Amino acid sequence: MSETAGDVQVLEFRLEDRNYCIDIAHVDEIVDKKELTPLPNSDPRVEGVMDLRGTTTTIINPKRVLDLEQTETGERVVVLESEDGEEGNVGWLIDAVNQVVSIDPENVDKSVESGSVRGIVRQDDGFVVWVKPEEINN
Repeated sequence: MSETAGDVQVLEFRLEDRNYCIDIAHVDEIVDKKELTPLPNSDPRVEGVMDLRGTTTTIINPKRVLDLEQTETGERVVVLESEDGEEGNVGWLIDAVNQVVSIDPENVDKSVESGSVRGIVRQDDGFVVWVKPEEINN
């Protein structure tokens, strides 16, 4: 795929047997999952917290938000850029990182846009669901 000035780079990752992506601008880093400390009475999407170089990082399971069956345990964490004024980091528990790709936002099918879905990206081997990080985190 050739890259044009309007292209956006996205991080493609796997949850269960499906591919998802988010704008790479939201990604701070990708790390291996460490021991999580559960938070009693927290939102069901919150798996717990982990220490990431002295910063408390809240770990969210996007599978719960996207209503996916959970047959696998994610071993990777995508740490997202902190929103202005927020303390601590937020990370998503994912099954695997696939790749970083450039896509043309004009070619994104937005007819399926919903609360947590920005659109669908077509690829040779199927579809990639483009998710909205702000909807997964809240």
